[in-house]
Amino acid sequence: MISFQYSRANNIAEAVRVMADNPGAKFIAGGTNLVDLMKMDVERPTKLIDVSKLPLDKVEETTGGGLRIGALVRNSDLAYHPLVERRYPVLSSALLAGASQQLRNMASVGGNLLQRTRCPYFYDVATSCNKREAGSGCSAVGGLNRMNAILGASDSCIAVHPSDMCVALAVLEAKIYVIGPRGERVIAFADFHRLPEDMPQRDNNLNMDELVTAIELPPQGFAANYTYLKVRDRLSYAFALVSVAVGLELDGGRVKEARFALGGVAHKPWRNAQAEAVLSDRPANEATFTHAADLVLREAKGFEHNTFKIELARRAIVRALSQAARGTSQSQSNKKIA
Repeated sequence: MISFQYSRANNIAEAVRVMADNPGAKFIAGGTNLVDLMKMDVERPTKLIDVSKLPLDKVEETTGGGLRIGALVRNSDLAYHPLVERRYPVLSSALLAGASQQLRNMASVGGNLLQRTRCPYFYDVATSCNKREAGSGCSAVGGLNRMNAILGASDSCIAVHPSDMCVALAVLEAKIYVIGPRGERVIAFADFHRLPEDMPQRDNNLNMDELVTAIELPPQGFAANYTYLKVRDRLSYAFALVSVAVGLELDGGRVKEARFALGGVAHKPWRNAQAEAVLSDRPANEATFTHAADLVLREAKGFEHNTFKIELARRAIVRALSQAARGTSQSQSNKKIA
């Protein structure tokens, strides 16, 4: 049994102050990831600070034409929000591709952003894991690594980030608002999550005493030509082997602007600026998309059990870009790949 204290924060200032006074504490909202980690003895917080009642559960338009999403908005509420469905459908689709309806009803946007890897060795405290205990080794490198990274991995860690939502947020170039004892700051989404390098125990660049308060989306939502394609072992309640979020702006049959990000392949949602750039002013066809996929994957490295993911990712990129170009986005209701 893990012994811990519990308190509920009445306002944001109190939440930040209590965290600053308790270095071993953790914030909890929906708890869909943290509670599991505590059950498995992976996380052992000295105190849980309940932030679920803070006024961070609104979706509001910004003066610049974007959208501000409170960190406590539930995944289901965000996926079905009229403004998200109409203006940022790639985000709605990604949310609906994740977890189960029951989990989406509980999980918060902030928690989704901060969820930890599902690498089985991270969850198994009887094995070595640098993410769990720095310097202990990475059991996945020589173990069962079918779900692990093919891009951006290091000798210290080959875990992947599990979120579907975050892959879409990478394409939308969201901003993350956080607050701590030193005040509020804004983190560009591309700078929020980290690659493992020699510090795999750090998933992101959020300080331990900071609280995520909101996610802001810019006006550009790629509402016409988008898709979220998720390839997994079964059609429901499974993490991605490879996923691809795409947003395109077309001019006739040519690509005017392109963004795409991969999930299930790295320690963070994976974008490649060069691959996106080569799509600009090119015909929106299979040859163009295959060239972009080859650029993304030229440095991909497989391990004993996950080398297949390189070719799978190549095909998924081409398929997702083709779906977006045709305006036939992937359905998340029947999940049959279009």
